Amino acid sequence: MVDSKPTIAFKSFPYLLVETEAGTRYVSLEGYTCWTIGRSQDNNFVLKDRWISRAHAMLQRMETGEYYLIDLGSRNGTFINGRRVCIPATLNNGDRLTFGQTEVEFYWPAQADAQESEDADCDDSATALLSVRRLISVMVVDIRDFTVLTRQLDEAILSETIGTWFHQAGQIIRDAGSWVDKYIGDAVMAVWFHADEQVSSHEVLQICQALSHLHKMTQQLSETFPLPFPLRIGAGVNTGYAMVGNTGSGDRPDYTALGDTVNAAFRLESSTKQLGKEVALAQATYHYLRAADPAGVLLEAHEVNLKGYDRPTIAYAGNFDDIDTFVRERTGGDT
Repeated sequence: MVDSKPTIAFKSFPYLLVETEAGTRYVSLEGYTCWTIGRSQDNNFVLKDRWISRAHAMLQRMETGEYYLIDLGSRNGTFINGRRVCIPATLNNGDRLTFGQTEVEFYWPAQADAQESEDADCDDSATALLSVRRLISVMVVDIRDFTVLTRQLDEAILSETIGTWFHQAGQIIRDAGSWVDKYIGDAVMAVWFHADEQVSSHEVLQICQALSHLHKMTQQLSETFPLPFPLRIGAGVNTGYAMVGNTGSGDRPDYTALGDTVNAAFRLESSTKQLGKEVALAQATYHYLRAADPAGVLLEAHEVNLKGYDRPTIAYAGNFDDIDTFVRERTGGDT
């Protein structure tokens, strides 16, 4: 929604401000968790600027309340305070955003007040927001050799490649029944919340389909863009209990999760580099995978030392081809 002048709502809700020939425009960011920006009419925020791509950028509100700006592989780039956005970047009150030749300002007037209130009530809010113990599966997917890529690749091509990867990764994860819970530099984290006290075979299939599709999408990008070496990813998946809470509303539950289950998923992804594999599943995750298809894919058991953990743990590691095999067997060949 675009207003010609601010209302009282803008005193508490985040909004965008854009100067046009017709005057100042205020765009409320309340009510949604994702906004697309571009020249095409199917965007949430349409900008009439021939230097802007049809699908230029995306704003996403995370469960933590933070706003991320994500370039969607635009031709002329997306900038925050003059710096080009190559990976998802957190927005702060007063940031200047540039799309093509259009400048937009991001404002969140109540941000400071909200932080003060949160600090004052931290004990109560922590209990209220993180008070439910749930069984979850956490998937962490990381782009391999990203630092090397940034040194060898032209900035514009890097931005277009990585922006496209993040955009398509988000869609794949949504199609698989989850969402991107966090953007962490060159990685994404997704969470599946299980309704029962165990993971269903359908949920196992969704997670494996997401892994398979992410791998294939990454391969296709390597063929689309002039990269110095093929783009590759690694993944770790962990299943266990965590303290979670609903921090929002909308078309899906805005949950956040904390605890050992989340931390271990990141460590499992890192362990794939030591093992020379592409995917590592926690023992519990692999148990549910085998229960879904006892005669199906077999991954090797490895004893790994996860950073920050006193004792070695068992991880079941393999490659994306193994995951593809499982998906084909469960779907009759349709991956």
